[in-house]
Amino acid sequence: QVQLIESGGGLVQAGDSLRLSCAASGRTFSSHAMGWFRQAPGKEREFVATISRSGGSTYYADSVKGRFTISRDNAKNTVYLQMNSLKPEDTAVYYCAASLTYLRDYVPRDQYQYNYWGQGTQVTVSS
Repeated sequence: QVQLIESGGGLVQAGDSLRLSCAASGRTFSSHAMGWFRQAPGKEREFVATISRSGGSTYYADSVKGRFTISRDNAKNTVYLQMNSLKPEDTAVYYCAASLTYLRDYVPRDQYQYNYWGQGTQVTVSS
């Protein structure tokens, strides 16, 4: 069982930066690929970024590529999402998710490939 707690959301202006953190409980963090998803009001939850269990592989949605960076610290059981050049369309609840895997470079992009989810943190970007 893995519990995930997101933090770092808030209200910012367009062009600003935020760093989201997701702290995981348990001893098996390094056995999970980690991902960030988001859900805007009235829209379906969408993939944002994912990082392999080793941290050596990452994948991003086209909408955030070049602006967002996902990283992880397995010693701290934490995954991060650095968000730069934020836009109003980035406004959403951001969710952290964990996918148990034996594959070192696995970078799942489908929400159904994830086993555990956090409660989410709100990010609001004003224009």
